[in-house]
Amino acid sequence: MTYLQKKTARTLTALLVTAVLAGGWPTAGKAAAEPSVSAPIAGKVTEVRTSTEAIADWKNWTKDHAYRLETIQPAVAGQTANYDDLQMLKPLLQDKRIVFLGESSHGVGEFNSAKTRLIQFLHEEMGYNVLAFESGLSNTAFGYGRAGSAGAEETMKSSIFGVWWSKEILPLFDYIKSSTRTEKPLVLTGFDMQLQYPLIEGDWLQDAALAQKLKEAEEKLSDYSATADIKAYQKEKSRLISVYKEVLKSLKTEKVQAKLKELYPTNSKLPILMERSLNDRIRVAEEYVELSIQSNVELAAGDYTAFLKSMEWRDQAMLNNLLWLANEVYPQEKFIVWGHNDHIRKAQSKVIGTPYPIKLMGEMLPDDFKKYSYVLGLYAASGKTADNTGAEHDVLPLEPGSVESILSAEGAPYTFIDLRYRQNERGNSWMFEPRQTYSWGIIPESMIARDQYDGLLLIDNVHPPQYLRNKK
Repeated sequence: MTYLQKKTARTLTALLVTAVLAGGWPTAGKAAAEPSVSAPIAGKVTEVRTSTEAIADWKNWTKDHAYRLETIQPAVAGQTANYDDLQMLKPLLQDKRIVFLGESSHGVGEFNSAKTRLIQFLHEEMGYNVLAFESGLSNTAFGYGRAGSAGAEETMKSSIFGVWWSKEILPLFDYIKSSTRTEKPLVLTGFDMQLQYPLIEGDWLQDAALAQKLKEAEEKLSDYSATADIKAYQKEKSRLISVYKEVLKSLKTEKVQAKLKELYPTNSKLPILMERSLNDRIRVAEEYVELSIQSNVELAAGDYTAFLKSMEWRDQAMLNNLLWLANEVYPQEKFIVWGHNDHIRKAQSKVIGTPYPIKLMGEMLPDDFKKYSYVLGLYAASGKTADNTGAEHDVLPLEPGSVESILSAEGAPYTFIDLRYRQNERGNSWMFEPRQTYSWGIIPESMIARDQYDGLLLIDNVHPPQYLRNKK
């Protein structure tokens, strides 16, 4: 194993993606760096090019076809937004119901800024009125329920995973709050089923004893998920499930639903969202917690089988929630989905070198939704990124012929290119063959970009977010 592979493997532990399979990434770099031999394009056989010639062709083509964004900074209160540089998105998205906004790392401040600005544009000028985060369905439901009166930081911390709590994302939550006073608010929701702090609290239950039982059940599920004691969990499993069923029954009473509306006035859909969330908790208690415990046991022995099963279980549950939101809760609305590249790209199991060589949410998406979706992947060319613990890592030097190096040919701070509406030709054949990219800026992967994404946004130089941590 090379030094890079060893370093990457060590880093994965900090990233909470502890899955180095079969000795690391033996093929990722090679697949991206092989000389390019032109295949038949549009029925014609072209001459063989050296890798140097191919890379030069790709870079020249990219210079002619990529778009430069003027800025990634979102508009703030009292500021008039200018979206002239984003108008090229309108013909690409005119018939799309869902826009997936990815990111190669959760720990990049510029990704948070760029995605916030894109969301503002999509909401203001293209009618995308629902923002669905890779975060807890219940957390976002409650957080949005008070978004009209709470401060931006409070809504952010009560709604989404802590990996995104940063100064760069506060303008998004200011924007959400401002929009609640308009005829077309930007609705915040989530699609994850994982337990997330703050855990569900029962201040709306009208029954102090039941609220306390709910609090204890939440803490128990969270604690057990981090242990290796499956027998202890199995002894309590039925009792915990019964608590959620009791809460679910109480939720359906008029008295409790009236209290929800009183405490969380911004979110008119809260009762149905909470019913879904509680049913999710029951399924988590029935299946996912035991998968998590088994994963903890096997990971300690270097076996990643249960871990990958738990990942697939989670992504199937996230997809089910997203489809339910789109079909049942907001059937007339267009969606923006915020998540990691791994979750949203279209053929995750085909990526060589990924810690997750399995089908995830984007690959599971039904064909009719894929047809009317646009998947945008975000990558970094240089700088520093943070992992899920907040530890910082240098973005590794780009390999010649990698996706990031080709997009860097534009020489712009922020480069966008469409992949979906391209035919294979000499200058863009890189989209149609395996090329290297970096996940988290440090994990080499090989993929066919056009099979994974509809568009790419490269940010030249990145920095970790300016985190807003809780004191506790």
